[in-house]
Amino acid sequence: MKLFTEQQERRLLAQGRANAGREDFKPVVKLFCPWNGATWLLSELDPDDTDIAFGLCDLGMGFPELGNVRLSELAAVRGPGGLRIERDLYFRADKTISAYAEEASREQRINA
Repeated sequence: MKLFTEQQERRLLAQGRANAGREDFKPVVKLFCPWNGATWLLSELDPDDTDIAFGLCDLGMGFPELGNVRLSELAAVRGPGGLRIERDLYFRADKTISAYAEEASREQRINA
């Protein structure tokens, strides 16, 4: 499975182009690791390097944070039985990335 659809990629890129760290967008896509608690809520792609996404990242250790992630690294991850990072097909953002980050900070995990 691709990390995100073409439509999601266009939206991530549009939000990345529109933003210079000033706009608080809703996440476009939720990625997760099916064999542990890692989760990524991504809101933007870097227009100068589309391998870099910005969002809320939680490696499942209780310290979610806003930052960048390299998509090629996520795509290269392999777990037990060849499992890969997956996209949540049913995710629909109902708040901004900063609101998710505030909630994740309190709960020590992403709740989306």
